[in-house]
Amino acid sequence: MPERRDADRNASERGEGTHPAHPRSDEPVSALRDDARLYRLLVQTVRDYAIFVLDPTGRVLTWNPGAQRFKGYTADEIIGRHFSVFYPAEDVAAGKPDEELRQAIAVGRVEDEGWRIRKDGTRFWASVVITALHDDQGRLVGFAKVTRDLTERRASELRAQDDARRVAAAELANLAKGEFLAAMSHELRTPLNAIGGYADLLAMGIGGQLAEQQADYVQRIRRSQQHLLGIINDLLNFTRLEAGKVSYDLKPVQLSDVVDNVLLMIEPQAASRALKVTVASDAGLEATADRSKVEQIVLNLLSNAVKFTPPGGSVAVETFRRDAHAGVRVRDTGIGISADKLESIFEPFVQLGRSLISPHEGTGLGLAISRDLARAMGGDLTADSAVSHGSTFELTLPLAQ
Repeated sequence: MPERRDADRNASERGEGTHPAHPRSDEPVSALRDDARLYRLLVQTVRDYAIFVLDPTGRVLTWNPGAQRFKGYTADEIIGRHFSVFYPAEDVAAGKPDEELRQAIAVGRVEDEGWRIRKDGTRFWASVVITALHDDQGRLVGFAKVTRDLTERRASELRAQDDARRVAAAELANLAKGEFLAAMSHELRTPLNAIGGYADLLAMGIGGQLAEQQADYVQRIRRSQQHLLGIINDLLNFTRLEAGKVSYDLKPVQLSDVVDNVLLMIEPQAASRALKVTVASDAGLEATADRSKVEQIVLNLLSNAVKFTPPGGSVAVETFRRDAHAGVRVRDTGIGISADKLESIFEPFVQLGRSLISPHEGTGLGLAISRDLARAMGGDLTADSAVSHGSTFELTLPLAQ
């Protein structure tokens, strides 16, 4: 038997009879050493987290590059100092650092987010985890502390919250504005209608025959009442559009009929300014739309053309077909619009040419309402213009099938 053992030992020394599947007895110890080395390498390499150890009283025992990067201290400057140096003065006064250690001892670990202090006195928003460390006998030997800088994330979250608050405030303001305008519109329409009614009675001589000058005064009252009523109607329509309370009855609409009907309304204004009005319309061209909304848009376009075209000028209206759309085009030889203002004219309450001495009156809602109506019906309203050379507005709508 001794000879057998000696033979086995000699074979082992020569490497005979061994196999990788059978580890040597010292391999577990080597593996533990490797694990410890890898752990130290991990802690020393990580730069996105501050990872360090505190003794049972809260003094710093170890320090990694991530901790130096976040907090600004070198290992020589911080090791041995109490970790409360990282907390704002108000937290230290409230006993927060010691309370976190007590919680870690009681439940094993504690998590916290809050302000922390760098060496230079600046603050950063940190996510902190403190874990109590115990030996094999259960005795407290210290604390592991992991800190992550979340300053950028918190700033982003705060910006998002501020944006959400601003949007909510704007929506509330718009709602309040809409409700106010709707209420005022309804309240003002009642007395304005009464003024118009009594003016009509006076003009018809119900209360007695009027002198020529008195009749002229009544007509002025009537025109002013109609102007104010138009403004109120614009405000009411605008608030309805914003609130999404406008309904549409979409069906085939003959655009030539719309043009003929609207021309009857603006002919007196055009005649009073000696404007030449020409019409070119296709009697068979139909669009899918709400007829009353289309008439409202075309009336606004023709009224603007008459209003902004100097006496002796011309206004042309025509219907056209383009791909899957049918439309109405209004051209004038008026004052025109500069290129940088072509889009702003479709914004609410914008009216070009308005000044303290300008004769052009209104709310500046007509084009904004018209474009919203056109787009709600699946079409659009666009403009092309040049200063002193007139303007062209095109209303496009889906072609009726």
